[in-house]
Amino acid sequence: MIGLRGLIALGLAGGMLAQCGPKPAPPPPVVVPAAPVKVGPEIGLTVTPVPLNASNPNQTAVGNFVYAGGIAITSADTSRLHGLSDLVLTDANGVEAVSDDGDRFSARLQLDATGRLIGLTDGKLTPLLGVDGQGLRGKTEGDAEGLTRLANGERLVSFERDHRIWRYAVGPTGLWSRPAVAPKPATVFPDNEGMEALTAYPAAGPDAYLVGGEEGEVWLCRLSSSCQPIPPQSPIDFTWGLSGFTAFGGKALATLHRAYDPVRGWRAQVRFIADPMTPANKQYPLASLTLEGALIRDNFEGIALAAGPNGATRVYLLSDDNGGEMNQRTLLLAFDWTPPPTAPPAPTPPPRKKRR
Repeated sequence: MIGLRGLIALGLAGGMLAQCGPKPAPPPPVVVPAAPVKVGPEIGLTVTPVPLNASNPNQTAVGNFVYAGGIAITSADTSRLHGLSDLVLTDANGVEAVSDDGDRFSARLQLDATGRLIGLTDGKLTPLLGVDGQGLRGKTEGDAEGLTRLANGERLVSFERDHRIWRYAVGPTGLWSRPAVAPKPATVFPDNEGMEALTAYPAAGPDAYLVGGEEGEVWLCRLSSSCQPIPPQSPIDFTWGLSGFTAFGGKALATLHRAYDPVRGWRAQVRFIADPMTPANKQYPLASLTLEGALIRDNFEGIALAAGPNGATRVYLLSDDNGGEMNQRTLLLAFDWTPPPTAPPAPTPPPRKKRR
C-alpha cells in the first residue's frame, strides 16, 4: 500500500419549531420491507475488459510476451475490495489474494476456449484471522503484502507495519485456520516497506520459502529453521522496488518490480531469473516484460505462473489500487511467454582423410 486517503465528514444540524395548541395524532408508522441480508462471504463482481494498449488496439504482444487478456475488477457489494497485494493459483482455475486491510479474496478465473482471460466469478471476501481467532483490526494488524502456497496446501502471509509472517492451514471447505507464527528475516524493515515478496521455494526443500524486501534484499527461510540472506534481486535502478516474486521450473524465479514518478506514472517489470542463489553480478534475466509508456500500467504487486496454451508459461499480474487513489484500478492481466527456440548446434565437420 502506498499513499494515504483523507476522509472528511461534514455534519449538518437543523432545528425544529415548536407549535402551540393541541398536537395532531401522529401518523401511522411506515413499514419498510427489510433489505435482503447477505449470508456468507459471497460478493458480486463486475469485470471490464482492458486492452494492452488503448491507443493501439492492434498491439497484442510485448516482445515474446503475448497478451492473453486483462480485466478491471470492482464490486457493488462491498467497499473492501481494494488493496489486493499478492495472489496464488489454486485448483480448477481458483485464485486467492490478500489485501492491505487484512482480507482474503478468492474467485475463479473465467477463460475462453483458447485460454484467454475474459472474466472472474464466484467472488468471496473474508477477514484474515489473528491468533485470537478474530478478524484483524486496522492497518497496523492487517496490512498483508505477500502470499504463497506450500506443497502441503498451507498458506504463508507476510505483513508490513507489524512485520511478521503467519502460517495458515486450510480446511476441507477452504476455510483458513487461526495462524501460527512462521520464521521471518532478523532485520528491521521500514514501517511501510516490508516483506513485499513471498514464494514457496521447493528447490531448497518442502518447507523452504523466499522472502523479499522492497529494496531487493532476499532471504531463504524454512519452517524448521531461521532465515538466511541470499544474493539480492536488485531493481534496475533506485526508483524501482521489488513487489513480488514466484518460483517456477526448479530453481528459477520470476520477480516483479514496480516504480512510480509524477512524470512517467506507474511502471512494472517482470524478470525471469535462472537461479537466485548465484552471485548477484552473475545473474541475468532469461526474459523480461516491461509495462510502461502507452501500455496498460498500475501498481502491480502480485504475480503467479501457470501452464499456458501450446507449452507457454502463463503470467498473471495483479495490481493494488491503493483504495482507488490517483485513478488506480484493481487489474488482473495475463501474458503467455514462450521461450525462443535455441540456435541449432553447428554441424559436425566431416572427418579429414588421411594422406597416403
